[in-house]
Amino acid sequence: MKKQLKPADYLKKILTARVYDVAVESALEPARTLSRRLHNKVLLKREDQQPVFSFKLRGAYNKMAQLTPEELERGVICASAGNHAQGVAMSAHRLGSRAVIVMPVTTPQLKVDAVKALGGEVLLHGDSYSDAYGHAVALCEREGLTFIHPFDDPDVIAGQGTIAMEILRQHQGPLDAVFVAIGGGGLISGVANYIKAVRPEVKVIGVQMSDSDAMARSVAARKRVTLPDVGLFSDGTAVKLVGEETFRIARELVDGYVTVDTDAVCAAIKDVFVDTRSIVEPAGALAVAAIKQYVAEHKTRGETYAAILCGANMNFDRLRFVAERAEVGEEREALFAVTLPEERGSFRRFCALIGELPGGARNVTEFNYRISDANQAHVFVGLTTHGKGESARIAANFTRHGFQALDLTHDELAKEHLRHMVGGHTALSQDERLLRFVFPERPGALLKFLSHMQPNWNISLFHYRNQGADYGRILVGMQVPAADRKAFRTFLDTLGYPFVEETDNPAYRLFLRR
Repeated sequence: MKKQLKPADYLKKILTARVYDVAVESALEPARTLSRRLHNKVLLKREDQQPVFSFKLRGAYNKMAQLTPEELERGVICASAGNHAQGVAMSAHRLGSRAVIVMPVTTPQLKVDAVKALGGEVLLHGDSYSDAYGHAVALCEREGLTFIHPFDDPDVIAGQGTIAMEILRQHQGPLDAVFVAIGGGGLISGVANYIKAVRPEVKVIGVQMSDSDAMARSVAARKRVTLPDVGLFSDGTAVKLVGEETFRIARELVDGYVTVDTDAVCAAIKDVFVDTRSIVEPAGALAVAAIKQYVAEHKTRGETYAAILCGANMNFDRLRFVAERAEVGEEREALFAVTLPEERGSFRRFCALIGELPGGARNVTEFNYRISDANQAHVFVGLTTHGKGESARIAANFTRHGFQALDLTHDELAKEHLRHMVGGHTALSQDERLLRFVFPERPGALLKFLSHMQPNWNISLFHYRNQGADYGRILVGMQVPAADRKAFRTFLDTLGYPFVEETDNPAYRLFLRR
């Protein structure tokens, strides 16, 4: 940076920024459901509703609108994980300029396609923003293009600062803090400059992923820190090294930092959906996740917070993962490894115990089991909870009743992988028949199934995961002697649950049956 700008300089640049040729003044909406739950007023700044579904359009256009005609004619180049790329591409289209966009190979396809649709020339390079940046700088020098930095540029920072200008104009009542996601720091630099100039009593809180917290670490170290690696779940904030100017501003003006993990962000995406019926990308939910964490840590009530929903460029296929982890992130689901004696009736006794847990019955959200030992059964169980901190108490209650239990609620290996790997070949599954059932999602459905079974039939495999529908799909292996075929048919007819027998399925014989 050639000149170190003062807050007054940034205030003038923000007030005169050219953003509304392409951007809209986004709404500031109350999150009513979340506010009631947190006992604090939460306001959502809907930058996810910009034409490119991200705030990045503001800074990109403000920078490019001030280029000379000669610079625009030569063309521009940028490095971006996606949202800045769309802002540059759209701005270039509006201003009649060529735009070369260097993006990490890890960029969601949704963002790549969006940039191409806006006329940008996409080059994929490296695994992170920092890798793409280095390649873009080299191309910029070689081809004589103008570099549009995604965050470390005063004009870009000023464009992002117009968000704070809108927030304070839209909400002139009490405002305790504004929570802002941080990647390279452009957004929080613009927001902090405006808020501290106009309403310095309002706190500005930066939010980062726990595996991509370059700004928080840099401020703590009093110098810019380069992360060796960054997590890619929140690709919009996956930056290894923050900017020089953004670091200077954040160090001077930002009041504090909150780091959040993947599960908390997944839960926040769900919270935003519940209140808005809109789906934001992980970076767009960071501020909401941080507000929840801030309230829990500081025990606040009656305060007012604003969260900037900074983007909504979410790949549809990522929703499966988000839905899977949202319940655990909110601790509305607890996961356990439970050891049961491998004997008749133990499964039924365990299910009955779940219905008698202190604080009321819990719904089973997941149950995975494959027979593997003649004496003990190890099952993977998911249960709904009534609030945070219950999983340890539930595990202790299982143990007291003779079922040794290990709490896996916060175990990343279990949540990410092991839950999908319970199974395999076994020599103990003689006379096994495999059936896919459709159970109604209501209390007692599983106990009805177990009650109708004959005592001499053993469950050798069980797989169930609640998918949020009004019915559940269950895979069950049952050891039924050949002499009991007629009785088994009667059992299925009496049960009345739709089913498909899969005993002859080649995939079953390949992976689960010896």
